[in-house]
Amino acid sequence: MTGRENSCTTAMLAVVNPAAGGGRCGKRAEPELARLRAAGVSLDVAHTAGPGDATALVRAARARGVTRFLAVGGDGTAYEVVNGLLPGPRATIGFLPLGTGNSFLKDYVADDPVAAIARGQTRPADAVRVVHDEGELFSINLFCLGFPANVATLTNRRLKPFGKFGYVLGVLGCLFRHPRRAFPWRANEGIANDARCLFVTFSNSRFTGGNMMIAPKADPADGLVEIVSVGPIGRFATLTTLPRLFRGTLLDHGAVTRHACTRVDFDLDEPIDAVVDGEVVHLRPRSLEVLPHALDVFA
Repeated sequence: MTGRENSCTTAMLAVVNPAAGGGRCGKRAEPELARLRAAGVSLDVAHTAGPGDATALVRAARARGVTRFLAVGGDGTAYEVVNGLLPGPRATIGFLPLGTGNSFLKDYVADDPVAAIARGQTRPADAVRVVHDEGELFSINLFCLGFPANVATLTNRRLKPFGKFGYVLGVLGCLFRHPRRAFPWRANEGIANDARCLFVTFSNSRFTGGNMMIAPKADPADGLVEIVSVGPIGRFATLTTLPRLFRGTLLDHGAVTRHACTRVDFDLDEPIDAVVDGEVVHLRPRSLEVLPHALDVFA
């Protein structure tokens, strides 16, 4: 992946979610945007007021000819901005992770995100289109079914008031119930799996949930999605396997399989909970496919 200069002189639209990070983004956004302006970046700013606003703001800006965007917030803000850009002509996106984080950005920016945007250099990024019963959505990070999705769903719906401790409670709650089931899928490369598992993820980039590496071999611009599946291990094995996610050694576990492909078809008979780029959704997926170099990312 080679860098290139983004020489467009049209103002970039910064989409700010003031509520991200428990309201921290609303306090931190303006100083960071001021740093960008001081570095010579031309900005227009729009603030969201609720779920779905970022997607609507981006679509409206695209209709006006804007081609460069900045997601200011957490994973949810980034997800909405991406889904405002796609499907559509290739655009450029940057991220100021002022909410709960941005796992995808770790594959692109090793230093200060403001400095990366000010440099104006970009690298291409694939996206993943997920088709479901009600339509389609787009991912740049991962699509996950099983244990992590169960934890995220429980935490999001019932344990948010507990903050970070709520996620720990979510893990413990899901360990107690510990459902393991099949998520039948077939890849266009002739690979298929209909066995019970703890979870299966379809990753475009290496990191998720901050510093967890479920797919350490993923490359967000290679035209492939990484499938990582953990077999139906028990509660104790699940608990002792979790540290591997932070060490990047999950693939060394004997119950883990990994494949890389360009398209996956699902054979699910009902809607299920899933996590897409940190967002909890309830849907019945039909297929997913890689959209090579769908976006450019400030890097």
